[in-house]
Amino acid sequence: MEIISGRPAAIKSKNINQLEFWISTTLYILSLISICTKINYGPGRSYYYSDNGVSYNVLQNYFIPELFKVSMLYFSFLLFNFVSMPQLARKQNIIMNLIITVAVTAFSIVAWMVANTYTQAYRLIEYDDIDQAYGVFFGEAFSYIFFLYLLINAYSYFNERGLTLLKRIPFLNHYNNNIIPEIFTVTKIWLILLMVFAAVLSFRIDYELLIIWLVVPPVNIFFAFLAIYYIIPNLRKNFKGFGRYFWGNAGLTILISILLLIILIPFMRNGEIIPITLILNAICLICVTTPSAWYIYKHKFEKLSEIQMLKTELGKSDANLNFLKSQINPHFLFNALNTLYGTALQENAERTGEGIQKLGDMMRFMLHENTQDKISLTREVEYLNNYIDLQKLRISRAADIKIDARIEEQLNNLQITPMLLIPFIENAFKHGISLQQPSYIKITLQTKESTLYFDVSNSIYVKADNDPEKLKSGIGLENVKQRLSLLYYGKHELIIRETANEFFVHLTLQLD
Repeated sequence: MEIISGRPAAIKSKNINQLEFWISTTLYILSLISICTKINYGPGRSYYYSDNGVSYNVLQNYFIPELFKVSMLYFSFLLFNFVSMPQLARKQNIIMNLIITVAVTAFSIVAWMVANTYTQAYRLIEYDDIDQAYGVFFGEAFSYIFFLYLLINAYSYFNERGLTLLKRIPFLNHYNNNIIPEIFTVTKIWLILLMVFAAVLSFRIDYELLIIWLVVPPVNIFFAFLAIYYIIPNLRKNFKGFGRYFWGNAGLTILISILLLIILIPFMRNGEIIPITLILNAICLICVTTPSAWYIYKHKFEKLSEIQMLKTELGKSDANLNFLKSQINPHFLFNALNTLYGTALQENAERTGEGIQKLGDMMRFMLHENTQDKISLTREVEYLNNYIDLQKLRISRAADIKIDARIEEQLNNLQITPMLLIPFIENAFKHGISLQQPSYIKITLQTKESTLYFDVSNSIYVKADNDPEKLKSGIGLENVKQRLSLLYYGKHELIIRETANEFFVHLTLQLD
């Protein structure tokens, strides 16, 4: 099973790598085409050179340096994304891959600086001496290459280990199972777009645009997940609509803007970008993220609600079908029981007549009320009492069997799904009673307001090897667990505990 379960993940990873390869290759080819088509545009830039008294050559000052820079970025991406970082993430050949990563980065910084001294040779005369100019070019190359390669390696590492890292965050495991893959996918998309954004900056980093891109998308992504998985569900539970959601988000946007203002001020070289970033972020939160999160929630979770409803209906249909199969022509059996009851009274067989009467009441319940979605708790309790009384008749001559049933009389209007509690009692009589050994069953049922508390405990004894019940599993209990999960999802607590001497069931149920 481990081999089978591992294959889809391996295939998926392989498909992702193939997709990344073809996307990066396509971008590389498009960049080469762009460089070639701009050759004629290159001489148009010669006035930068002529104004500064520097000679210009298309091949030397444009085509060859640009071709070299694009090719270097492409092959570095392939090396980091498909070779070095995946091995580092898997802790394979750590020393060798670290050396390769550092060496390629250092080479790329120097090569990028040299290439820029050709493509922007007109800038060299702006500085007092050539060493100062080379220092500026080196600083620009270092900032650009270091940041871009850091993004590439961060993306490659997250691609390998992201899901594992997200699964280690405790609070994420309390939400919908889809939230971790969704966060993983959205984060990858943001990193990809950030790499593309960094790549098109050419040779120097625009810190203002970079700050906007580093702040606005992550904040909006976090806000969207917060809205979809926390804010909207809690509002819907309290029957609040879009208006309350919108104005609540507006207030939350103000708080986020104040927090961002405190965080961004110390790191900004130009104060003008602070209000621009905050205003853009606020516009995106209010006008884009807020309605989008509402639409996604309704579109996504209404589909899940429909699926849950279909599962519920299917479970109810299966349960009704099973009950109908177990009745075996109930009309005929009900009429036969009436005949046997009359015969028992004629022969003064009081215990037999009482047993047949109890069984007849149970048959009537199954025939007329079992097919309903909900019945009164009073009728369900009557059925339980009839079943217990019938079982007491069977074991009345066994002195070592103790039956303690404390079922409160129900005078309320609570509704319950029929035949939901009886499997626990049937299981107790089926597996907890021995005619050869001391045994017991304890049953309690009580309600407080709209909450039902139901406990069943029974003794456990070792069955004989020839006992047909010895190897049977608790199919009835599995069925009732499924019915509870379908019909009372989030409204019940079921505890089943088994020791060497006792089997115990506790059910807490929120009723209508």
